[in-house]
Amino acid sequence: MSVYEEEIGALRGGSADLRQFEGKTVLVVNVASKCGLTPQYAGLERLHEQYGPRGFSVLGVPCNQFMGQEPGTSEEIAEFCSATYGVTFPMTEKVDVNGADRHPLYARLVDTADAEGHTGDIRWNFEKFLVNGSGEVVARFGPRVEPDAPEVIAALEKNLPA
Repeated sequence: MSVYEEEIGALRGGSADLRQFEGKTVLVVNVASKCGLTPQYAGLERLHEQYGPRGFSVLGVPCNQFMGQEPGTSEEIAEFCSATYGVTFPMTEKVDVNGADRHPLYARLVDTADAEGHTGDIRWNFEKFLVNGSGEVVARFGPRVEPDAPEVIAALEKNLPA
């Protein structure tokens, strides 16, 4: 089953309809507005703009499980992202990425190992998962790995649609 078959709400209501990403490459990132890593929003937006025309998208997934660093409402999150970082990439509803209430999307993502061999629970805000056009998770990057890090760019370019 493809990651794109999971159901998740959009930040501003309704469905995020992950099937819209079939055939594209997507970087799924659990995000937070009040984290030391929040400036990564700028790099994520640059990736989205640069590679979007080639069949790529960032998908932001707000999560408040790490020291309460995403406490806002959907409207507050959307306003912050737009006004502060000019975010245009799609955002989902706020979800849990760990624990008993882990969203099914993240249940499918966390079995993929990062470069250090880590699988399982998300360690912090801004952990990144690269998903190919078939909905398979092809790479995982730790929270401190910047969106424009060479390893992210190499994996992204390798998995862009032909």
